[in-house]
Amino acid sequence: MNGERVATRLEVTTTGELRRPAPPGPNERLRVLLVEDDPGDAFLVQELLTEAGAPVDLEVATDMASARTRVDSVHCVLLDLGLPDTTGLGGLQQVLQVNQHVAVCVLTGLHDEHLGMEAVAQGAQDYLVKGQVDGVLLSRALRYAVERKRADENARRLREVELRQAESARLERGLLPKALLHDGGPSVRPLYRPGRHRALLGGDFYDVVQTSPDTVQVLIGDVCGHGVDEAPLGVALRVAWRALVLAGVPEPAVLPSLEEVLVSERRSDELFATVATVTIDLAARTASLRLAGHPPPLMFTGSTVRQCDVNPGLVLGVIPGIDRPATQVQLDEEWALLMYTDGLIEGWATPDGGDRLGVDGVCQILSNQSQPWAQSAELPAWLVSEVEERNGGALADDVAVVLISPHAGTVR
Repeated sequence: MNGERVATRLEVTTTGELRRPAPPGPNERLRVLLVEDDPGDAFLVQELLTEAGAPVDLEVATDMASARTRVDSVHCVLLDLGLPDTTGLGGLQQVLQVNQHVAVCVLTGLHDEHLGMEAVAQGAQDYLVKGQVDGVLLSRALRYAVERKRADENARRLREVELRQAESARLERGLLPKALLHDGGPSVRPLYRPGRHRALLGGDFYDVVQTSPDTVQVLIGDVCGHGVDEAPLGVALRVAWRALVLAGVPEPAVLPSLEEVLVSERRSDELFATVATVTIDLAARTASLRLAGHPPPLMFTGSTVRQCDVNPGLVLGVIPGIDRPATQVQLDEEWALLMYTDGLIEGWATPDGGDRLGVDGVCQILSNQSQPWAQSAELPAWLVSEVEERNGGALADDVAVVLISPHAGTVR
């Protein structure tokens, strides 16, 4: 069978590139590329498959140069190890460099059967000795090679999922810690929801530490980007913040110190982080808020909710050393603070898109409810669900939410 017939069966992407064929079903014909420079051997392979009635569409390449351009269009490559432009296992290595997902059966002579075994060790699915196979055996070997390759691919993907899950669990311990509170301390209700496009946690992080009977320190932040560097950098910032707070570093020096950690640990100058910190005096019912480009907390006062009027500050990592002044806020007797990352407010206001939900949209959701949410442990999960409903599905970015109120009974 010629290459033109095979190519017409392939899907074409919008960029004009040919997509690799989907794995064949049990009753579908195999697309096989025979790489063989001997016309007699190539004719014999074709005759064996024809006589056996094998469901195989065969095309032939006489050298590796032409084979390399056709590897992506087939399910299996039947490869002679002695070609004009490559010898030994060099041909196998070239095939797998072009398409590591294609099944490969190698053809060996009677006196170099050891090469077949070595080829299997280096990525081929099987080897056949010329002159020792009939059509039925050849057809079966090609089909089995494709199935073994599919099984190997599935096992590899499963292993990757397991590794991602293990990494996610490890990062979760660093990004989403247990609140460090005294007995009878305030209530802390945290929630983390990964974005829909990633299995791993992103760069969102939070922490809560009670440094004295009347003082509670809260942190929430977000490292920009969605790559592999963001979550570890978020862990470093979260751990550094806890160490600074427990060491009694004065509040004005905490954010500059975090910025030093960020600049030192980041792998790219383009990485930055938004951060919000709150120091709560439980006895005086006051809060000192500092923002570094992070969305402002929401304050509950009785049945109303409003955005805290706080100096927005500049994100960490852009102009190191810049001052981020504190804003003092008086808390109501039945106060509660809701801190969150920007994934919560960047969803759509309606499933049809148009406008972003924004802080005002979140406040409207909360204000439309009669339940005293400041007392509710279910508020973070309920709020995220309401935001997702308006968005028309899962949010694209990670979301971290922390609800703090003076009522004891922390959920950890």
